[in-house]
Amino acid sequence: MKALVIYDSVFGNTEKIARAIGEGLGVGEGGVVRVEQASVEKLVGLDLLVVGSPTRGFSATPAVKQFLNGIPAGSLGGMRVAAFDTRISTAPGKVPGFLRLLVRIFGYAAEPIHKVLLRAGGKSAAVPAGFLVEASEGPLSPGELERAAAWGKALKITV
Repeated sequence: MKALVIYDSVFGNTEKIARAIGEGLGVGEGGVVRVEQASVEKLVGLDLLVVGSPTRGFSATPAVKQFLNGIPAGSLGGMRVAAFDTRISTAPGKVPGFLRLLVRIFGYAAEPIHKVLLRAGGKSAAVPAGFLVEASEGPLSPGELERAAAWGKALKITV
């Protein structure tokens, strides 16, 4: 199985999650790349493409959006795809109520990433995943690296 995990990271948390997913997939160092090092040409021949971003302003980072916008329609031709993000928990007591309301309205980064990958011809390998950080700059919530590795391992099974 040939898989690639493409990510962007602002404070390093999303990179840690991407590397854990890559570990679960068993893709090694070259199978996990920062979005600036990714290109549409690197997608050719993949069995699985995973794209992730921190949630910034209820959306993916500009670099991830730019990469996704550069994927030609239909070019993923049935390739399995998955999307993930890092996000702050909206559990009561963690964030103010108005922020929980905004999240319900605008959402997180993973879902729109997943939709773009599907529109480009990908086939969903999993429901978009969100991994929790304690605050906007982190750290990751306890157990999230292990959960990311397990998610990667589960993705491997779907391909």
